[in-house]
Amino acid sequence: MPPSKKPVSKAPKAKARSASAKAASKAASKPPRAGARKAAKPAKKAAGTASPKSPSKQPARRPASRAAEPVASAPAPAKVPPKPPAPPERSKEFAIEVARMLADYQCGDVTVLDIRGRNQVMDFVVIGSGTSATQMRSVLEYVEKLGEKQGFAAYRSSRDERGLWLVLDCVDVVVHLFEPNTRAHYDLEMMWGDAPRVEWERPDQKPRDRAGLGAGG
Repeated sequence: MPPSKKPVSKAPKAKARSASAKAASKAASKPPRAGARKAAKPAKKAAGTASPKSPSKQPARRPASRAAEPVASAPAPAKVPPKPPAPPERSKEFAIEVARMLADYQCGDVTVLDIRGRNQVMDFVVIGSGTSATQMRSVLEYVEKLGEKQGFAAYRSSRDERGLWLVLDCVDVVVHLFEPNTRAHYDLEMMWGDAPRVEWERPDQKPRDRAGLGAGG
């Protein structure tokens, strides 16, 4: 009989393979050395091409405190000198024009008083009687416009709501318009009883007024 072949045992080869597999797994599980880490990093840029640095955040600087500058004070308003009084003759002419306007607009019993030397401010007073509150207000507005044209602008005015007594103060000349009963009550002519009357009628009006024909014409 032929000699029987002995079975070759495969155990050594299997052991060799298992030993190499263990060695590979150990090598893979170990961390890389320092040299390998350095090699993994990208090479630095060449000299002269430095990477731009991010701007560093610096705290905002406060502006230096300036010394308080002196504030220039506003110039004091110039004192307006008081309006010089008009010459007496001009005041008289204006008072006569006012009296004629009152008569033209149906105001009755018009009187002009010369109070120069009897009052420190006024020179002449013009007094008239109106027919209604509406008529008196309208006449006073016309007189005010006349004063602006002739340089006797009104300083102030007083208008009674009921239209009983209206006053226009043009400083040198003061105009009073009354409701007839109110005029009789206050009687300014008696208060200035010693003041001379000024003739104000136009030349063509004097004869008719003295004859009592002024109303009927």
